[in-house]
Amino acid sequence: QVQLVESGGGLVQAGDSLRLSCAASGRTFNMGWFRQGPGKEREFVAAISWTSNIKNYADSVKGRFTISRDNAKNTVYLQMNSLKPEDTAVYYCASGSTSSWSRNYAYWGQGTQVTVSS
Repeated sequence: QVQLVESGGGLVQAGDSLRLSCAASGRTFNMGWFRQGPGKEREFVAAISWTSNIKNYADSVKGRFTISRDNAKNTVYLQMNSLKPEDTAVYYCASGSTSSWSRNYAYWGQGTQVTVSS
């Protein structure tokens, strides 16, 4: 059983940056970030393999968001730059895959709210 805890969300203005963290209780392998905006379905944001040699991004965040990890700390990060109001969502980390399909992920965190004002 893997427990995931996200942190780092908050209220920022458009153009600002935030860094989300996802701390895992046990060893994790491939990890991903998803988000769910108000009235929207959950969507893929980014994913990273255990060795960090594979990184996938949604087109909507390419060039603005960067996923990384520190395996010694069992933590995955999502650096979000040039934030836009449409990035407003609850952000979830998940364990188990590098794909964009949420069903491929076995464990999920509780989410952290990111709100971007215009």
